[in-house]
Amino acid sequence: MELPPIIHDWFTARGWSIHPHQQDMLDRADAPALLLIAPTGGGKTLAGFLPTLAELADGQHKGLHTLYVSPLKALAADIKRNLTTPVTDMGLPIRIEDRTGDTSATQKKRQRADPPHILLTTPESLALLTSYEDAPRMFAGVQRVIVDEIHALAESKRGDQLMLALSRVQAMAPGLRRVGLSATVENPARIASGLACHPDPCEILYADPGPDPDISMLVTEERPPWAGGGAKYAIPAVLEQVKQHKTTLIFHNTRAQAEIFFHNLWLANDTDLPIGIHHGSLDRDQRQRVEAAMVAGTLRAIVCTGSLDLGIDWGDVDLVIQVGAPKNVKRLIQRIGRANHRYNAPSKALLVPANRFEVVECVAALQAARDHELDGDPPGPGPRDVLCQHILIRACAGPFSADDLYQQVRTVGAYSTLARADFDACLDFCATGGYALRAYDRWKRLHLRDGLWHLRDPRATRDLRMNIGTIQDTDTLKVRLRGGFKPLGEIEESFAATLTPGDTFLIGGQIVRYESLKDMSVEVTRRADKTPKIATFMGTKFATSTQLSQRILRMFREDDWPELPMHTAEWLHLQREWSKLPQADRILVESFPHDGRAHTCFYGFAGRNAQQTLGLLLTKRMEELDLNPLGFVSTDYATLVWGLTPVDDPASLFNPDALHDGFADWLAGNAVMKRTFRASATIAGLIQRNLPQARKSGRQATFSSDILYDTLAKYDPDHLIMQVTKEEALRGIVDFGRIEEMLTRTSGRVDHVILPRVSPLAAPMLLEPGRVPVVGAGRERLMEEMAARLMDEAGLSAL
Repeated sequence: MELPPIIHDWFTARGWSIHPHQQDMLDRADAPALLLIAPTGGGKTLAGFLPTLAELADGQHKGLHTLYVSPLKALAADIKRNLTTPVTDMGLPIRIEDRTGDTSATQKKRQRADPPHILLTTPESLALLTSYEDAPRMFAGVQRVIVDEIHALAESKRGDQLMLALSRVQAMAPGLRRVGLSATVENPARIASGLACHPDPCEILYADPGPDPDISMLVTEERPPWAGGGAKYAIPAVLEQVKQHKTTLIFHNTRAQAEIFFHNLWLANDTDLPIGIHHGSLDRDQRQRVEAAMVAGTLRAIVCTGSLDLGIDWGDVDLVIQVGAPKNVKRLIQRIGRANHRYNAPSKALLVPANRFEVVECVAALQAARDHELDGDPPGPGPRDVLCQHILIRACAGPFSADDLYQQVRTVGAYSTLARADFDACLDFCATGGYALRAYDRWKRLHLRDGLWHLRDPRATRDLRMNIGTIQDTDTLKVRLRGGFKPLGEIEESFAATLTPGDTFLIGGQIVRYESLKDMSVEVTRRADKTPKIATFMGTKFATSTQLSQRILRMFREDDWPELPMHTAEWLHLQREWSKLPQADRILVESFPHDGRAHTCFYGFAGRNAQQTLGLLLTKRMEELDLNPLGFVSTDYATLVWGLTPVDDPASLFNPDALHDGFADWLAGNAVMKRTFRASATIAGLIQRNLPQARKSGRQATFSSDILYDTLAKYDPDHLIMQVTKEEALRGIVDFGRIEEMLTRTSGRVDHVILPRVSPLAAPMLLEPGRVPVVGAGRERLMEEMAARLMDEAGLSAL
């Protein structure tokens, strides 16, 4: 395909020439599916749209031509702004509109009746559009779908939902061509397989990757602390870097860490540099003000989280700082790409380890980035709760054939091997609620008539549409200044429940004082305190990836570590002299006395979630063996257990069968299962959070889901949603797969080192927050000993 003269002339007038990968996209415009891997700033979004602009330039196409899907509403708005400018400059007869949760109901209704040529949307909004009876008319002429930042969707249920929605669009528009865009992909073939409409393949195009990023670790005068995640020690050095650059993005892994760092940075900002904060718990207006200031180039630094991970062009960002170990090399590369958003210009980034062990992790991440070794876990089969939601969405649009829908679903990569029996089980769940719930009319939503499945009550479409989506909101409350109307942001309901009048916390970079709870809002007043109580935002706490953990273990096999700062290299040398360094094919266990208790440290390098689960399982095993554990604490690389009785045979604690049995027993009665059940049941449509009259509160939804869980656990433990719940729990917050990987990797080989005192590597564990007490025989024994001692002191021991 050649560029029409009007577009070619527009390029020429600006002194631009089309990049080779952009021409490749034009040349392959008729391919069923294309995946373009291009560096940030390489014009990949324009490359995706060029065939669309060329095809629409003559003004002949009527109705919707191209769908653009992105993970973020803000990204859709940004693309609309950037795309509208050249279309307006060239006078092209092209209508461009976005459709997200922020779009007015009036505009949404008009878009269905008179769709634009290019519609920019999100996975949830696209799924909703396919649920209407007039969807075939709206989508009949669509020619192309562009999925931007496809890597960010490929690893989540939002991606599964999107691909199921595209299978429906493809059925309505058989000539639909698919385009995926990404700068950060560890396994392009896997992403391409997910984008393809099976059995048709997806071609992969590679742009010139450009120069490697300029990444290093920030050198500070003060050494990193032994534990903690705030990186307060690095504030002066970070502030100096901000002064030396035009615009700096300062990334954090959690919202709470971002708030703390922003607060400390602002206290040290003696020259009043304009600095902002941006994360998902802030009020939308505040986020938009920060975004506008970034585009205008009026901010020198923005402290942020994953809310700014993706490919929005934020103006003149020339430095990215990652505070805390990145945990995932792919995420690091994605964030680095936010600096120097220009083609063939190296991105500049600095890593700031929050504590001493993170120095090791940061060096490992730097090595992996230089070696272009991205990490990622292999995908599992398509989740069945998302499939259940898709079946209900399809029913909203009108009667359907089970055979036809099954064949459509099988065109989706994640569901390409879906067995008919599993599909039928999902369909039966949607129709009846499952065996134990068949007697209840509220879950009888589909019925079969004349060979087609229909909604039993057409009025249910409103409720079903209100609950479309896979993102599970945490239960939050608005935070408002007393007497004010506009919210400052949101905090978790569970955190609000811990507040008493007078408590102070951080939100939006300012300290506020809790006054009262009024009309489901947290009323606050402003304070000038310097030591707030910290809001525990639910921002994701990442676990170190398997690949990064393995690289760290490979580093431990080396004789010396020239890339590490001297203080950290000396620490590891001391560990090797005093005890041992962990190895990939063995579990290192250290036993030592401390503070009158027997301590045992288990180095599994399985990631924080798995190490936390391991702590629960090991202490349960120790309880069974009368070892009297009292508590444990976990990090990404180890679990430290303390108790009354020394561990003589740690290998026996790692018996795979015993761990599996203990895990099954623990999981069955644990709150993790109920929380996971609630999420899966909500996605599948068993529980509806959003209702026309009012949204259920978190407490109401929890109560409803707990009753359902207990009922199904007792009367129908093999119910579809119970099966899904167990699958999700295993690979979710408890991450049992990483424990199994550790057991397989080490094959029962345990190095047990008995020490007279704490080892250098275990010492930071004693300072780690998040200690978990164990209530059992050990605690009872302590109470008995204390009671005996008190009675003896009172002279009552003989009584």
